[in-house]
Amino acid sequence: MNNLKISTAQFENKSGDKDYNLSVIEKLAAEAAAKGSQVIAFHECSITGYTFARKLSREQMIDIAELIPEGKSIQRLQNIAARYNITILAGLFEKDEHDNLFKAYVCVDKTGLKARYRKLHPFINPHLTPGNQYCIFDIEGWKCGILICYDNNIIENVRTTRLLGANIIFMPHVTMCTSSTRPGAGFVDPELWQNRETDPTSLRLEFDGMKGRDWLMKWLPARAYDNGIYVVFSNPVGMDDDQLKNGCSMVIDPFGDIITECRSFEDSFETAVITPEKLTQAGGNRYIKARRPELYRHIIGMEHHSEQKVVWLKN
Repeated sequence: MNNLKISTAQFENKSGDKDYNLSVIEKLAAEAAAKGSQVIAFHECSITGYTFARKLSREQMIDIAELIPEGKSIQRLQNIAARYNITILAGLFEKDEHDNLFKAYVCVDKTGLKARYRKLHPFINPHLTPGNQYCIFDIEGWKCGILICYDNNIIENVRTTRLLGANIIFMPHVTMCTSSTRPGAGFVDPELWQNRETDPTSLRLEFDGMKGRDWLMKWLPARAYDNGIYVVFSNPVGMDDDQLKNGCSMVIDPFGDIITECRSFEDSFETAVITPEKLTQAGGNRYIKARRPELYRHIIGMEHHSEQKVVWLKN
């Protein structure tokens, strides 16, 4: 594997406005490519918007969802990737030929669709069907995986994706600044976003505190460190429907160190050069080899009734 230049992006999407969102994706992809990036990753449902979907009926969800790869958004994404010679990862709602609905994330380059992943733990809309498989694919000789938002909070998903061969896991999110039972959590007042130019300090304090980045730092670097992988985290900034999101899109190396992070309130991206040497130098590489699965394979595989509670869907 050679060094790989990856950008992670953040922007304020518009709910249901795929043309607008794709125009921003094209703008940022073009800028990243011009600066030498080989890959750019966008957030969960970056093409369609996300939080507004909690209000949609099944018929409305079917209307906004697309077939993959035949859908217009995938075709446009491929055209953008070909025009600027850059690999693009982005998310949208998907429907299949039977109108089953999924939360999908795709990887596209100039040759077409490279990967399609369906979220294993969707919850924004009751009509979504959970995905049922992991996803491993290749970018420039690097083995890559995808886990969407809540999927990453179930640590078995991250370890499994690593054991399937992933050196890089793309982790697109729409997260932080939501209600939760954890101390310090909560929504951020949209008025702070409206006043971000005259009072950036108050907004930054909320974005970086326990409602936002401080919570993220409790667990996200650990996913990279424990598994000895690169993590590419993407998250929107600004209003997503009626909820404010704080960005913090970042790339974390196998040592658990943040090597680049978006800190702007604007639509933006940051870029990191990832190197293969860290994959073997990091402790996670040793921990993977030291495992003794005979001790716990039956424990991990015990019969289990999955229960998923999400309490932040309403503001």
